[in-house]
Amino acid sequence: MDDRIIIMKFGGTSVATPEGRSAIGRRVTEAIELDTAPVVVVSAMGRTGAPYATDTLLSLVEGMPPDERERDLLASTGEVISAVVVAHELRAAGIQGRAFTGAEAGIGTDGVHENAHIAEVYPAPLLDAIARGIVPVVAGFQGIAPDGCLTTLGRGGSDTTACALGVALHAEAVEIYTDVDGIMTADPRACKDAVVLDVIRADELFQMARHGSRVVHTPAAELALASGLAIRVRNTYTDHPGTLVADISAYRPQALATAVSHAAGVTRIRVTLPAEEGSDAHMGAQALIYRAMADAGVSLDMFTPAGAILVFTIANGDLDRACRVLDDLGLSYEVRTNLAKVTLVGAGMHGVPGVMARLAEALYEARVTVLQTADSHTTISVLVPAEYTGAAISALHKAFNLAH
Repeated sequence: MDDRIIIMKFGGTSVATPEGRSAIGRRVTEAIELDTAPVVVVSAMGRTGAPYATDTLLSLVEGMPPDERERDLLASTGEVISAVVVAHELRAAGIQGRAFTGAEAGIGTDGVHENAHIAEVYPAPLLDAIARGIVPVVAGFQGIAPDGCLTTLGRGGSDTTACALGVALHAEAVEIYTDVDGIMTADPRACKDAVVLDVIRADELFQMARHGSRVVHTPAAELALASGLAIRVRNTYTDHPGTLVADISAYRPQALATAVSHAAGVTRIRVTLPAEEGSDAHMGAQALIYRAMADAGVSLDMFTPAGAILVFTIANGDLDRACRVLDDLGLSYEVRTNLAKVTLVGAGMHGVPGVMARLAEALYEARVTVLQTADSHTTISVLVPAEYTGAAISALHKAFNLAH
C-alpha cells in the first residue's frame, strides 16, 4: 500500500473525559491533514475506581472462585468500550472511524491468559479499512488465542498492541500519547529535579521498563528495541515534542547515564544450601531451586550465589509461592520485605571506569543503606530499604547530572 501509516495510542485518562476525547479527535485530524493514515489504539477508560477501568471491572468477581479465561473476558471489555466511544467521537468530528476488538484487528496471541504475548498479527482487516478511508480504532491489551479464546497482554498491554501493529503495518511511526510531556529522567513524584528527555535509546527505554518505570509496557519497549520502530512518547493535550525513542544503531549515547528507574514491592530471600561440600553440590542445589521456582511461576532477580548461601529477590506478590517452594525442598531461608530496587540506566556507562565509584559515593553521602547490587552493560541496580527509595533516586540523579 502507498499509505503512510501512523499508529496513535491513547491512554485511558484521555479516553475518559470529553476534553480528552476531543483532544484525540484533534490529533487524528492533524495526522490526516499530514497525509498519513492513522490507526488508533486505546486503553480502558480511567484509573482504578472509574466505572470501566480494568481494576474496577475485575473487582466485580473479586473473592469468587478464579477463572482466568473469564477474567480475561471481563477485563477486555474496558478497551472495547473505549474503542466504541472513540470511534463515535471521530464520526462526530466528521472522520470515518470504526471500532475493532483485538481479534477483529488480527492480533493473535500465544494463549496464556492474563499475560499473553502477541505471536502474530494478521493485518488484512486493518489494511482493508485504511484502503476505504476508515480510521481503525483498536481495543488494546487483547488478542485471540489459537483455540479461539480471548486473552489479555498484562497491565500496560495497549502499548504492546500499538508497537506490534506498527511492525505488522510497516508504520512510519508509533506515537504513544499520555498525560505527561514524555519520558522523564526519573519519576517526578520521587525526584523533584526530573526532566523530560528529548531522546532516549531503545535499549535504555527497555531497561527503564524492565526495572520498574511504567511509562511504556516492557514488551512494547522490547519490540521497539528489536524492530527499530520509530516511537515518540507525547502529551495528549500539549504541543510539547515529547521524547523520541531512537534506534540504537543510529544514536550514540550522549552521557554516562540517562535516567533512574525504580521498582517498589521487592522482597529478598536468603537461602542456606544443603551442607554437602564442593562447588558442584552447591551448583546442583541452586539449579534445583531455580527450576522449582520457574515451575511455580516465580521470577527471580538480583540472584547472588556465594558458596553455601544463595540470595535473590522476588516481587512481594510471589512471596507465598516462593516460600512454598523452599518449604517443599526442605531448605532453610530468611525473608526481608519492604525493599525497593533503584536502577541507574545509561548506554554510555559500558566499559567506563569509575561509574560504580561515583554511584557508591553518592549513596554514601546521602546515607542510603545498600543491601545488594547488580549490573549489566547499561544498568547498575541497588537494593535498598523502601524508606530510602526517594533519597537514592535523588542522589543518583544529582550525581550523574541527569537534570542537564
